[in-house]
Amino acid sequence: MAKKAHHRAPGGFPPGGRPGVGMPSPQQLARQMAEMQAEIDRQRAALAEVTFAGTAGGGMVRAVVRGTGELVSVSIDPSMLDPSDPEMVGDLVVAAVNVALREAQEAAAATMGLGPGGVDPGALGLGDLRGLLG
Repeated sequence: MAKKAHHRAPGGFPPGGRPGVGMPSPQQLARQMAEMQAEIDRQRAALAEVTFAGTAGGGMVRAVVRGTGELVSVSIDPSMLDPSDPEMVGDLVVAAVNVALREAQEAAAATMGLGPGGVDPGALGLGDLRGLLG
């Protein structure tokens, strides 16, 4: 059986539909946004208390960052310090910091419910807003 095409009237509303029906009021949207902002602030504060470690060179270089991205410490095994090749240690520090930052970013995205597609309006209680775009 063929699907019946669903046509929208000019303005993006379903035939016979009216603007605003089923949509939250501006006051409800403002309240929801304030609640979401408070939750984001709470989650950011919690992430600021968590640390993430990254290593490079088989664990010879270790970097620790906070969930906010602040670098807390860098540890280098003294056997890695070769005066004839200081760039190698620098490269390993950069690699370890990047691993730690990636861990922190992934944890922040998971904590805040952000995926590759960004925020889903339905998950925020805003429903399907595509009809408003025409």
